Amino acid sequence: MKRIARWARTEWGALYVAVRGPLVRRRWRAVPMAIGAVCLTAVLQFVQNQSWGYQFVQNVGAVRAEDPLWSALLRTPLSLFVPALDLPVWGALAQILIVFGIAEICLGWWRTLLIAYAATLAGTLYARLGIWLGPDSPIGLPATDAQVVDTGPSAAVVGLAVFLAWRYRAYVTASVVIAAMVIEVLLKDNLAGKEHLAAIAAVLVLCGIAEVRQRRRAGWVAMR
Repeated sequence: MKRIARWARTEWGALYVAVRGPLVRRRWRAVPMAIGAVCLTAVLQFVQNQSWGYQFVQNVGAVRAEDPLWSALLRTPLSLFVPALDLPVWGALAQILIVFGIAEICLGWWRTLLIAYAATLAGTLYARLGIWLGPDSPIGLPATDAQVVDTGPSAAVVGLAVFLAWRYRAYVTASVVIAAMVIEVLLKDNLAGKEHLAAIAAVLVLCGIAEVRQRRRAGWVAMR
């Protein structure tokens, strides 16, 4: 038991300390962006389930690989907050509240949104590349996937989870998240699973860039 507790402190201790202080001091005021995102997602879920609102949400937030690229790029930011119709909305709301909330405290709201958008955009662009490559390619997709509605926060959540795990040196957690996404693709070879891997790849590039910047900054400080 002590060994498990020691491992948990090593793996998540830095992240726990970073999150606990602001939450204790400010409570829900520490995560205004995450709460706003939860509210926006709930509103979009309600609207898209109404006969008068479904098409409106599709027009402003639904992305398909068959859409013109400029249209997809305009819709991608909002598509992040449009829950998938075939999944329970409470799952999307919980993911946003927990992962976006932790990221907002640790990274700030604008970095959180930037990473979330980068992960989502990577998935969106991968879908077009995969369809262009075709099903015969190891990373290709069937042409029918061009008509799949691509919405929801899952790619952003996965990307943020990996970035936070890297930033706070929770490498086992990052490995588990990545392994889970790989297993998802192996067991259920669908567009969403492969987009999650594309999101992880994009975030790992961001992690690499951030690591290089940190080392350069540390080198400049040491030279002074």
